[in-house]
Amino acid sequence: MKTMTRKQIIVTGGAGFLGSHLCERLLEEGQDVLCVDNFFTGTKDNIVHLMANPHFEFLRHDVCFPLYVEVDEIYNLACPASPIHYQYDPVQTTKTSVHGAINMLGLAKRVKAKILQASTSEVYGDPEIHPQPEKYWGHVNPVGLRSCYDEGKRCAETLFFDYYRQHKLRIKVARIFNTYGPRMHPDDGRVVSNFIMQALKNEPITIYGEGSQTRSFCFVNDLIDAFVRLMNTDDTITGPVNLGNPREFTIKQLAETIIDLTGSGSRLVYKPLPADDPQQRRPDITMAQTILKWEPTVQLRDGLRKTIQYFSDMV
Repeated sequence: MKTMTRKQIIVTGGAGFLGSHLCERLLEEGQDVLCVDNFFTGTKDNIVHLMANPHFEFLRHDVCFPLYVEVDEIYNLACPASPIHYQYDPVQTTKTSVHGAINMLGLAKRVKAKILQASTSEVYGDPEIHPQPEKYWGHVNPVGLRSCYDEGKRCAETLFFDYYRQHKLRIKVARIFNTYGPRMHPDDGRVVSNFIMQALKNEPITIYGEGSQTRSFCFVNDLIDAFVRLMNTDDTITGPVNLGNPREFTIKQLAETIIDLTGSGSRLVYKPLPADDPQQRRPDITMAQTILKWEPTVQLRDGLRKTIQYFSDMV
């Protein structure tokens, strides 16, 4: 009986929130997966259920150093993605984005692999255009507290397109907007995990500013589906492609929804807005709808219920 040809796929940052869900999806599709992570923000708990799968392999490795393996596809997700984590060691954050991109692009060039970069909506900074289309160049502070992440990701995109133009590399660039779901780090400082943990503990829910700033929240399963669709597109499609949920909520609306779903007695408390915190963040996903035939399907309340269930086991 003829067996299917399995692709050899690397997921850097594979023990993280998004990476672990991606590893799971690729294994379900019958691929061989090499999960690469240095556990700076990822955790073995996220992938322990995959360890017994003979088609899953884990390698503890920092992408700031070259990696020599044979591979068909690379998903480059390695980088701390929450302000608390990426500001903890900002120099290392920039190195991970830039050196990591150089090393993974070098690997892709050597073995002629297709490579996807997990970029971010942070490349748009505090946007002056709303919603943000891919053609918008952004409004980013190059010397602020968030610059290590914002500019690191912008530089990584530059490297990807220079390798595409100079070396004809097969690249895909995804710009990820706010994503949430099970396996988020409970102390990552992101608004969904913060609010859920505070609500489950009946602690005051901390809102920065007046809570009128907006975000668009995409459930993790929807995002992973978009990743795989983008990787499987024709080689002429490079991106960047916005991936996120275009439905917009204020931070205060999110807090009130989480209080309602948890039945919490938490009250809202207000603190000053952090430096360079965007006032609006909403993707224009026209390109993803057209090219990938994709749009999010999980409603916010449904996704939050699943996320709350995950976090409730920690409290």
